[in-house]
Amino acid sequence: MHIRNPIEWVVEQIEAPGRTIGSASPEAYWPLPQQAGVPEVQRITMADLRVALRQGVEDFTACRTDVMFLCLIYPVIGFFIAGAEAKGGLLPLLFPTAAGFVLVGPFFAIGLYEMSRQREITGRMRWLDMFNVLRAPSIGPIALLGLLLIAIFFVWLAVAQGIYDITLGPAAPVSLWAFARETIATPAGWAMIILGCGVGALFAACVLAISVVSFPLMLDRPVTFRTAMLTSLMAVRRNPAPLGAWGLLVGALLFAGAVPCFVGLILVLPILGHSTWHLYRKVVAPQAGRVSQP
Repeated sequence: MHIRNPIEWVVEQIEAPGRTIGSASPEAYWPLPQQAGVPEVQRITMADLRVALRQGVEDFTACRTDVMFLCLIYPVIGFFIAGAEAKGGLLPLLFPTAAGFVLVGPFFAIGLYEMSRQREITGRMRWLDMFNVLRAPSIGPIALLGLLLIAIFFVWLAVAQGIYDITLGPAAPVSLWAFARETIATPAGWAMIILGCGVGALFAACVLAISVVSFPLMLDRPVTFRTAMLTSLMAVRRNPAPLGAWGLLVGALLFAGAVPCFVGLILVLPILGHSTWHLYRKVVAPQAGRVSQP
């Protein structure tokens, strides 16, 4: 028997995730027969949004304590980002950072989609199921789309800084109070608000179009990065009103959760994450042999 020394143990812990990533075979990860090509997109109604939200809440309550604990990581990250910006003279980016969670939220919720998927398969909900994403054969395309959303988030921050520079800037505000006063009580401040909200809405619409069903689809079927985005664009094209309303709801809830020091995301992220999975089930037609959810 070989007794490992501390260095060997540390090396094994570092190498283990690398052996896990993408390790599941397609047959094991997707037990049902898989259909090739672009999936069929169905039309949905506003009532389907309410049902998806209800089912998302049911998933959340099935594993409420564990999910809330895991989702603490997002408010903590956001809080430290906001603190770094405030200390670094980047007060004008506090609001865009909070709003920017709309852009990266679909990627951060990937583990929650997997939990809902596993609940469909096994009938139980465990927080450890979210780490099954790392074993997915489609982890490469998933990571690529995630990196794209993160890149869009940083482009948004750069654009937001530019909007501040041409309205209230380019000098940094002397204090949070002075910045708030100039934003609310001056024409330049209102110009920044209107322009920032308009441009931010365009960024959010772009992310919605390419990701509303992309991540759940790549977890559910062996599709390519291109097919996932094409399916998402098709879904928005066929359901502009319901998915537009969904985008507004998601944006409003994520922003509301991010504003109070990001702590509201503890509740908002898991509910929206699970609900997005169930919305995907309604938008993308089920494969042969699978019964669609009511």
